[in-house]
Amino acid sequence: MTIQLTAFRWVPAFAQGYVRDLRIRWALEEAGLPYSVVLIDPQTQASESYRQWQPFGQVPAYKDDAVEMFESGAIVLHLAGKSEALAPADEAGRARASTWVLAALNSIEPHVQNLVHLDVFHAGEAWTRERRPQAEAALKGRLASLAAWLGDKPYLEDRFTAGDLIMTTVLRELVDNGVLAQFPTLDAYRRRCEARPAFARALEGQMQPFRENVPA
Repeated sequence: MTIQLTAFRWVPAFAQGYVRDLRIRWALEEAGLPYSVVLIDPQTQASESYRQWQPFGQVPAYKDDAVEMFESGAIVLHLAGKSEALAPADEAGRARASTWVLAALNSIEPHVQNLVHLDVFHAGEAWTRERRPQAEAALKGRLASLAAWLGDKPYLEDRFTAGDLIMTTVLRELVDNGVLAQFPTLDAYRRRCEARPAFARALEGQMQPFRENVPA
């Protein structure tokens, strides 16, 4: 069976290019694994059949000959176990790649999302004037630690891995609000990872249905 993953048929402009099926597309493109995409809409999300695949009605959901999964981090780790393009073959190298996947999702992304939610979903609300400086300070503390680790290395370890893939998808959400530009090392790292041909193919794969399915 060809690998299948789900993605949205259309999302509003602010979310285009950021929906988390991008992570799976990118991983599959890096690994050179063929796949097909099942486009879903809100009705599909709410259906009992889809909830049996993805209990929360989100994307991406994934299946191949051996497994049926959801959650982007788990799927990328599964793919990293199938391809040396995403993680070294040795146990120590795989462990480090897995560690950075989880670090991106647990140590960086929650702080990124705190700030993004304030700016996107609660912009202009009075309570955000007090909360935003606190959220930004917490985020910058994590980014400073990440920048210190990265230093002048091209990647988080000695080569590109699934950890860099996930970390890049987290960091790129900080481009529009200007926070990432305050950490030139991390911004250059993000640009370097986004320059990979597999990322370009993955991004185009996500964007094409959005262009084709604009609501009337």
